[in-house]
Amino acid sequence: MGINTIAEIITSIRNADMDRKRVVRIASNNITENFVKILLKEGFIENVRKHSEKNKYFFVLTLRHRGNRKRSYINFLNLKQISRPGLRIYSNYQRIPRILGGIGIVILSTSKGIMTDWEARLEGIGGEILCYIW
Repeated sequence: MGINTIAEIITSIRNADMDRKRVVRIASNNITENFVKILLKEGFIENVRKHSEKNKYFFVLTLRHRGNRKRSYINFLNLKQISRPGLRIYSNYQRIPRILGGIGIVILSTSKGIMTDWEARLEGIGGEILCYIW
């Protein structure tokens, strides 16, 4: 993992989704673990398992796809990175954007950890907007 772990996670998942792969392998750390838990809880991925190889740990994600082999392929995951190392975007809990009228989610990094937009609104805390998922 490089400097921007969120960007690497998003890029890996987006590339696998566009290439119609069902399985993605991502290096494991605390940020990745919290991010993957949110994706699993919100139903954007089917399954997660932790895999070790030569004393390094990886998450193996099983992506959820929709579409039919006879028709054209439809991407299930749409991910957009918002905050980046050169430009951090922060928001208080009242101004957290709603994606597609509440259908999509916003993932924030708050003082209480990484959480979704509705969890942050319930807690009444804002933070750095990491990405949008719809």
